[in-house]
Amino acid sequence: MDMVMKKFWITTLGCKINQYESESVRERWLRMGYEQAENDAEAHEIVINSCAVTAAALRDLRQTVRGINRRNPEGKIIIAGCAAQVFAKELAELPGVADVIPQERKFELLKLEDQPEISEGHTLFQPFEIDDYERSRAVVKVQDGCSHRCTYCIVPITRGPSVSRSADDVLNEISRLLDSGFREMIISGINLSHYGREFDESFDFWDLMKLIEDEFGAEWDERARLRISSLEPGQLNERALEVFSKSNLICPQLHLSLQSGDRAVLKRMGRGHYKPEDVLVFLDKLKDVWPVFGLGADILTGFPGETEEEFKNTLEFCRNLPLSYAHVFPYSVRPGTAAASMKGQLDGPTKKERGRILREMIEEKKQEFLHQISKMDSLKVLFQNKNKGICEFYSTCILEEGFENKVPRDLIEVKPVAASKDSLTVKIK
Repeated sequence: MDMVMKKFWITTLGCKINQYESESVRERWLRMGYEQAENDAEAHEIVINSCAVTAAALRDLRQTVRGINRRNPEGKIIIAGCAAQVFAKELAELPGVADVIPQERKFELLKLEDQPEISEGHTLFQPFEIDDYERSRAVVKVQDGCSHRCTYCIVPITRGPSVSRSADDVLNEISRLLDSGFREMIISGINLSHYGREFDESFDFWDLMKLIEDEFGAEWDERARLRISSLEPGQLNERALEVFSKSNLICPQLHLSLQSGDRAVLKRMGRGHYKPEDVLVFLDKLKDVWPVFGLGADILTGFPGETEEEFKNTLEFCRNLPLSYAHVFPYSVRPGTAAASMKGQLDGPTKKERGRILREMIEEKKQEFLHQISKMDSLKVLFQNKNKGICEFYSTCILEEGFENKVPRDLIEVKPVAASKDSLTVKIK
């Protein structure tokens, strides 16, 4: 088949880092003369960029493969990414799968003339980069992998130890994306607290954010913004407050990898390096910098051995947090992790019920936050389709009257009109 006529489709499962890497592959294949198909049924090659963070992610992957194979039995399915790193043999036997490319070799999809060599422990920062994005907000990947090894987490197995992207590459990519018209970029990594460790112990994630601010803050103040994907509680220090207080670009919104609000559970998780109460102290100080801010969190329920009292501690801790949303996950056994063989594995209904209780309480807090910001005089919204977008606090905003023509990429000043269950109704000022 003529390479120029080869049609491809990329399906992305999982995190923002996967989204970023898929975009890099998409841009590379277009430059090589491949054509992006209208859908997976029309493609000659289908790349599925996989996730392995939960058992549900693996089920979703199997269903995705079988669905594509039904729609396109002649299509060549390539499974790449985290699930391919751990479950290669099983995935290779799924219908229609022609190749399985593990995460440590995902860069091979770029089909570069000079392929990088993988060092021992695959600590290579893989050569993905982007100039554009198929979404309204662009992801900028600054770090990959994790060297911490929480007892429940498969990511260090799937993505290897931490590795950081050079600050110059980060600055150049942000510049390209601004030139392409993007007005919100999400600074992302697998574990941002590990950024810079292999460069210089005195240069960390907050130094990178200051560097970005120094480069773009004055020119793009009020015209563009940065969002930080997820922070470790241990990063919430005086340096963070200083960076936030001097930034023209960082959105007043944080997402924290909390996992639990009980110290004993955190210790069993391998996350005893921070105390839940320290988070509350930091957030109280943050009010002096950002009087209003959005706050999200990842929370794991039903970890092995979690007692009713430990769960109630997490529930009470979350009740004291100024949360505007949260992602609640029931614990999922992942092969190769220490928690998989721990005593006290909880049954499914218990984990599910605790998740339900937590989500219900967090939903109430979300409603309170939406009601609070609905009284503000104005918000800055990045619209993602004809009438739907997100404001600086990461809350969904619905425009009373949608845009007639192409949705703008600019940040649009709006006035809140009313709060509903999941969003704010707004109008253009």
